[in-house]
Amino acid sequence: MPIPARNRRLAAALLLLLPCALHAEDVPALLRQQTQELIDAISAGDAAVWEKYLDADLRYVDETGAVQSKKDMVGQTRPLPAGVSGTIRLTEFDTAVHGDVAVTTYVDDESENFHGHALHCRYRTTETWKKTDAGWRLIAGQVLALREDPPAVALSPALRRDYEGTYELAPGIGYRIRDAGGKLEGQQTGRKPETLLAEAPDVLFVPGKPRYRYVMLRDASGTITGFAQRREAWDLVWTRESGAAAAPGR
Repeated sequence: MPIPARNRRLAAALLLLLPCALHAEDVPALLRQQTQELIDAISAGDAAVWEKYLDADLRYVDETGAVQSKKDMVGQTRPLPAGVSGTIRLTEFDTAVHGDVAVTTYVDDESENFHGHALHCRYRTTETWKKTDAGWRLIAGQVLALREDPPAVALSPALRRDYEGTYELAPGIGYRIRDAGGKLEGQQTGRKPETLLAEAPDVLFVPGKPRYRYVMLRDASGTITGFAQRREAWDLVWTRESGAAAAPGR
C-alpha cells in the first residue's frame, strides 16, 4: 500500500532532525574532559593545553586570593622541579548549563611527593565556561583550599586541669572548659558541649572546625588569664573569671 504523502513528508522531516539528535553536544561530559586535560597538564607542565582552553579575558582567583589572567595561568604552567612529583584526581564534578554559559564545580584531590615526603591537599574549584566559535572556553574560576583538622597531641593531666575554668567574652556570654573523663570539653553559654583537642600545648581546636583555634593566654608568671578564639588572623579574647585560675600546669 502506498505511503500517504503527509506521512512521507513527516518521515523526511524526522530524518533531517535525526543527525542533530545523534550529535547533540553532551556539555557536562565535554567540560569534564576538558577540565581533566587542564588538570593533567599541571603535572605534565603542558602550557599548550591551558593556552587552548583559556579565554583571552579570563579572570581566575587562586587559593591565595590573587587574581590571575590568562597570561599568568599559562606562564606558571611548567614541569615540576626535580625531586617533586604528584597527581591530581578530579572528584565530585558537577555542571549547570545556562545556554551558552556553564558553571562547573569539583574537588581537586592532590597527592604530592616533595623530596621523599608525602603531601595531600584538596581544593574546591568553581569555574565558568562560555561557548564560542572555537568551542567551550574557560572565562572565570575560583579555587578554595579545603581545610582539614590538624593532628592532635596528648595533653598531660596537669595541663588539662590548668585549662579548666570559665571564660567570659561579654556579660552573659561565657565558655566553660572542663576535663570530662580524661578529655577536654568546652561549652559556650546556650550551646551544646563540644570536644576540645590539642594541636600543641596551649593551642586547642574543635574537631570539624578547622578554621578556629583556642590559644591559651598566660601572664608573666605562667598563669592562664584567658584564651584567644582565633579565626584565621582575627581573635576574640575571652577573659578567665577571677578566682578560676589554677596553678600553671606542666
